[in-house]
This record gives sequence, structure tokens and C-alpha cells, in this order.
Amino acid sequence: MMKRILGVALVLCMVMGVVSASALTASGTVTPGKTVTVAAPIGGTVDAVNVEKGMVVAAGDVMATLKTTKIYAPEDGTVTGVFAAPGDDAATVTNTYGAVMYLEGTTKYTVSGSTSKAYSSEETTFVHVGETVYLVCRSNSARSGSGRITAVDGSNYTVMVTDGNFIVGDSVSIFRDEAHSADKKIGQGSLSRVSPAAITAEGAVASIAVKDGDTVKKGDLLMETLDGTWAGYVMTGSEIKAEEAAVVAEVSASAGSALSQGAVAVTLYPLSGMRVETVIAADDLKGLKAGDAVAMELTTDESRKYAGTVNRISALAEEDAEETSYRAYIDFTPDEAVSFGMSMEITIGEEKAEEDTDTKAEETPAEEKPEAAAEGETQGESKRERPQRPEGFEGFEGFTEGKPERPDGETGETPAAAEGEQ
Repeated sequence: MMKRILGVALVLCMVMGVVSASALTASGTVTPGKTVTVAAPIGGTVDAVNVEKGMVVAAGDVMATLKTTKIYAPEDGTVTGVFAAPGDDAATVTNTYGAVMYLEGTTKYTVSGSTSKAYSSEETTFVHVGETVYLVCRSNSARSGSGRITAVDGSNYTVMVTDGNFIVGDSVSIFRDEAHSADKKIGQGSLSRVSPAAITAEGAVASIAVKDGDTVKKGDLLMETLDGTWAGYVMTGSEIKAEEAAVVAEVSASAGSALSQGAVAVTLYPLSGMRVETVIAADDLKGLKAGDAVAMELTTDESRKYAGTVNRISALAEEDAEETSYRAYIDFTPDEAVSFGMSMEITIGEEKAEEDTDTKAEETPAEEKPEAAAEGETQGESKRERPQRPEGFEGFEGFTEGKPERPDGETGETPAAAEGEQ
């Protein structure tokens, strides 16, 4: 019995020893595991900066924009012949095609007129820019319309046809009244088609706002260009965006400043790179290695608990430490409650201690488990052999079932049983 008690004590000591040796607590700090720099996709002038140091940004957030030159529709019309694409040099496209794009206005025809065929009077031989005139085809009076004088050069002038059913090449008479009175005739001229407006620009094409066939109103945006320099023909636009959720670590760009292509505009600490750093004394590093699981909780909110994994342990000792110590880096998945700089309470080796305890318990020999042995004997599960009654001795009073009687009537144990008790 004494040996069993000693065995139990030994097992308890071993278990307590494993827990105290494996469990370790430490304090750590949430730090950025990586740093990302966001560069300007093209050189230019910074138009606006939308972020500040310490701000949290989401993927796709516009952090800064580059100043662009916006090209608008000069008149109502239909867009035709868009020859440029984002990334193209507008001047090169213009040299090749005569324009970046063309716009066909709502005015289809123009008349080149002259007062040489006007009614002979001072009033009819003197025309004015902006006045409304009336037109009629000389070969077919059914084709008529109206227009406005847009330019005057001596006796010659130009009429922009605003309505009518004409054919290119028609010869028309021009009057000051809708009745086409002879004494109101101010000349005649030939009708021609109005050429599409050539839309030109300078710099790099940042974006195209229209496509062939689009109908636009005067003042609608057609495209934007950047005056910066760039390499190749890849244009990401004038916006500098965040590619993932992060905290702004530093802002290098400022409104109005020049930014060259590839220059750093903003530096970020991605939230996906959050980790915890802790310093551990050399004596406590025994058994700790990369890949070990740890349990963590926020110092300011113990209800916030996190599972972590040791990513690596620095091979260089900490400088200016009172004792030899090493820095460990722990990966974990943060939630909305975690910010850079927060403190974490870390329990290292807790799971390992439980596993070691279970392993030791499983390895304990059967004879050192007193409860199991006692239970086995109580329930008759012991494999100890009992003596059997020999044939012919059924009536022998000194022999009892299982154990022989002593001379004084008490039942004694067999020599084998006594030896087992010892």
C-alpha cells in the first residue's frame, strides 16, 4: 500500500512540474508586420490629398488625386472617331489622325455667301454677324430654311444653317425676310457640309469619357489628360488608391506639389500584417519554437481573446536589456477591437502543458495506479490464481473455498498473494 501512495505522489509531482515548466506568461505589443508604399502611377501635379497619418483606409479608397486637364464638348453633337486610349500621348495621336476624337455638331450645313448678287441698296449690301437670314434653293424652291451669319469678311460672309432640307452643293439665295422679298435679298452662295470639330489635347490621356456614337451636350466631359511624364502605355488613371485595408503610416504627397512617376505618395501598414511582438528571457525560451501555439488577450479588455502562432524568434539578443532576452513574433487574426500599439497578455505553452500532462498520465504503469488496482481487486478482476479444492478433500474442514483455514480459524493468504501485496 505504501508503494502505491508513493506512486500517486510521484505522478502528481511530475504533472505539476510539467505545467509549471511549460506555462509562461508575457506582455506583447501589436505591431505592423509589413509596410507597403503606394507610388504615383504617373508624374504630375498633386490635386488633392484625402488621407492623414493614422487614418484607416479600405481597399479601393482614393488617397490622393493628380491634377488633370479636362476637355469638354464645344457644342451639341455626336462623337465620332475616338482615336486615343488611356496611356496614349495626345499630341502623337493628333499628329497621326488630326485629332484625339471628332465631334459632329447638330449643324450640318454652312453657306459661303457674298453680297455681290444682293439687291442694289446700301442696306442689303451691308450684313452683320449674328443676324438671322432665310435661305431658298435656286433650283428647287421647296428646299428652304434659315440660318445665322457667323462671320463677315468684306463682301463675303458665312451662314450657319440652323434648319432646312438642303442637299450639299445647293446654290441658295439669301434674304432678310421669311417671305423672300426681292428687295430684302442680301446675296447668294453655295451650301456645303460642316466639317466635324477636331478635339485635340496635350499630355498623357488619363481617361476617355465617351465612345464612338455617343450624343453629347455642349459642356459634357470628353476626356482628361495629365501633364506628367510616364513610361510605357499603361495608364491607371489620376487617382492613387489603397489596394487593401490598412492604416496610413506616412503621407509624402501634398496638394500642389509635383510628383514624378514612381515616387512614394503614401506609406501604409496593412491590417493583414498585424502581429504581436514580445521579449522573452533566454531561460524561458527552452522548448519554445516557431509554430508553437499561444493564447492572447487584450490588456484593456480581457474578454477579447485571440489564438496566435509563433512565427519566428530573433537570433539576436535584445540590446540594453537587463538580462539576455530575445524577441518573438506572433501571428494572429485581429478584429475591429485591435489597433497598432495595443498591449496583449500572452500565455505561452498552455496547450503544450495540457498535452504533456495527458501523455504522462497515459504512460503511468498499471501498478502505480492505486485506484485502478484497488477497484480491480474489489470487483474480483485480479488475475491472481486462487487454490482449488483437490479431489477427495471435499469434507476436509481445514480447507475453505479460495483460502485455507488457519489453525485458529482465521483465513490466511496464500504465499503468492502475500508476495503480491509486498
